[in-house]
Amino acid sequence: MRIWAPLVLVAFFCFSCKAAPRPHETDSVEDMEEEEFVFEMPTGGTLPVSSFGEIWAYVVAGREAALTPGLPISDIGYFGADIGVYGALIDVPDRKKLPAFSGRVHMVVKCDSRSLTYFTLMPGSAERKALIADLAAAARNFDGLQIDFENIPARAGDSFHSFLAELRAALGNKMFTIALPARFRKITDDVFDYAKITPMVDRVLVMAYDEHWSTSAPGAIASLSWCKRVADYSLNVIGKEKLIMGLPFYGRAWGSPNPSQAYLYTGIERIINENHVADIRRENGIPMFEYKIPVSVKVYYDDEYSLSARMEMYRTMGIASIGFWRLGQETPAVWQYIKLEK
Repeated sequence: MRIWAPLVLVAFFCFSCKAAPRPHETDSVEDMEEEEFVFEMPTGGTLPVSSFGEIWAYVVAGREAALTPGLPISDIGYFGADIGVYGALIDVPDRKKLPAFSGRVHMVVKCDSRSLTYFTLMPGSAERKALIADLAAAARNFDGLQIDFENIPARAGDSFHSFLAELRAALGNKMFTIALPARFRKITDDVFDYAKITPMVDRVLVMAYDEHWSTSAPGAIASLSWCKRVADYSLNVIGKEKLIMGLPFYGRAWGSPNPSQAYLYTGIERIINENHVADIRRENGIPMFEYKIPVSVKVYYDDEYSLSARMEMYRTMGIASIGFWRLGQETPAVWQYIKLEK
């Protein structure tokens, strides 16, 4: 597929999704050595119905309408409370805004700032003590609490683990879960060490997506071969009882070339000359121009067939729980192939 786009506003459509993993914090695409998983389209297009003991799905505050009645879901991750600039808990979602739901609802709290995460987690700090108290208090209105801190500096590993232990104690019998990035092998000094974290929580949702991300080479959000390796490692380290395998409901687009960047004056002159720009205008004294170039766009996404293949692979591996990021992004057709075990 080819499109035409002006230089001043080249936008490549990408579905809303969580932050992509940093290359130095995840297993790279180049680490893939195993034989590619071959997916065969079901004969006649008939897909199996995959059943699981727990089916989790995320709902984003402000988009509660995505939770429609009758979906085979046992648990909702209500996204997402955040950590403010001074380390305090903010933006706690109002559970009353969710449509009627008979399952469990978990408050999800995130922190996307590396520096803020580092200082908030410092043992003995007033901010950490206040945050733990506020999290425990806010969790009283929910069935559980989930931590989704994805930007933790390497030096904060021990602080993060002790924070989880203290929070576990503060929550009492409240269900305590965590979302962790995908791994298919042990990484030295890993902040998200599965073996260290699993004993402190009731469930671990492994975010088995963003194998390829916005700034990587184009590729599947979660190829079946990659997911198989992640699931094998997760089952071995986390165990079937606590493991939730995450699945993506979104896709990504990559465009080439991508001229969206800053340019030196000589670079601007080169663009003008190479593209034979003749119409240079001024907007309130500032020169500007537009030109069109062919852009090749590559898109990867999931439909009911790829999602079914991934779910069936997990089911046959003995995985009892899956979770989707996030409601409102999926093809509606997928729900007829999912069953929640009673």
